[in-house]
Amino acid sequence: MPELDQPGLPGRVQRLRAELAQRDVVRLARLSGARLLADRLLLDVWQAPVAVLLPDFVAYAPAGEGELDLLTQAMVAYYLHTTDGTPPAGTWIAFTDLPDGRFYTQAFQGYTGRELARRFGNDLDAFGRVALECGARPGDLGDATYQVWALPHVPILAVAWQGDEDFPPSYQVLFDAHTHHHLPTDACAILGSMFTRRLLAGQRSEPMPGGPLPMESRF
Repeated sequence: MPELDQPGLPGRVQRLRAELAQRDVVRLARLSGARLLADRLLLDVWQAPVAVLLPDFVAYAPAGEGELDLLTQAMVAYYLHTTDGTPPAGTWIAFTDLPDGRFYTQAFQGYTGRELARRFGNDLDAFGRVALECGARPGDLGDATYQVWALPHVPILAVAWQGDEDFPPSYQVLFDAHTHHHLPTDACAILGSMFTRRLLAGQRSEPMPGGPLPMESRF
């Protein structure tokens, strides 16, 4: 699994954009859940609108706030390049269950679940406050669960289990079982890291309306 901020990431993003420029943008909008305007795709990223300008596929924040950061650019490019429009499964899997994910599970847990456990521990109230500030909505897994939509077809979830005298508290970032239809596994690693960073920073995003979380789970 490549490093999240590896030097080769900008080049990979450029190659993805070059391939996207050859795609039918009408079909691309339909598959990705974006809205197509004359010179851009409007796409919800972390539940906030993003403008992807055509034909270069560079993502910009709304209201003329400039280009988005490299990791967000990578997520948008990977998503548009990969998505086949498959709706979410409504079941949750761990990173290890993604294609080839088991080889990198320990590293992924190190910079996601373990970081959340180090920050929040048994303070599930603090975890919940931060998650809600990030636009997440609660669910029913573990002792505390919060889901957010990273992209139109890509929900992501953080779940906490409270510790006791025998076991420490633990946290895990989970993916919808159909995430591989929309992102390759290395992009899922970036996604999990970004979600964790947002929770650690308490970054606010706009809530997305929706119903309750799916009850069914692999865990």
